[in-house]
Amino acid sequence: MTDALDDGPFFHGTKADLHVGDLLRAGFSSNYRPEIVMNHIYFTAVIDGAGLAAELATGPGAPRVYEVEPTGDFEDDPNVTDKKFPGNPTRSYRSTEPIRVVREVDDWPRLAPEALQAWRDRLAALLHDERAEIIN
Repeated sequence: MTDALDDGPFFHGTKADLHVGDLLRAGFSSNYRPEIVMNHIYFTAVIDGAGLAAELATGPGAPRVYEVEPTGDFEDDPNVTDKKFPGNPTRSYRSTEPIRVVREVDDWPRLAPEALQAWRDRLAALLHDERAEIIN
C-alpha cells in the first residue's frame, strides 16, 4: 500500500537515454554506487531533485530528467525521510514496482558549475564514509 501522500507529477534523474513508455525497474546498479544493486527505483516530486540526481549520476551520457509515473505502490524514501529530514520535504519516494517514463523534461533547472562541484565533493565524501549507507 502506498504510504506516500503525493499526487506528483514525479520525476527521475539519470544519464540513461530513455523513451516514452519505457519502464524503470529495481534490480539494477545504483546511479551513484555502481557496485550496489538497488532493490527499489527512486523518484521525486521535486524537479530540482531529479536534476541534481541526473547531474550526479555516474557513467557516460548527458544528464536527463524524465517525468515518470509509478505503476504500483510506493513509499517515502527512508534515505532522506526522517533519517536526514523530518517528514518528507524533499518529496522523495521509492518503489519495488516499475515506474513508467511519461516524457523527457527539457527545461529543468541546472546548477552553476561551482554548486555542482560542491555537491560532487559532498557525495564523494559520503561514499567514502563507512558510516554512510543506503537503506536498500
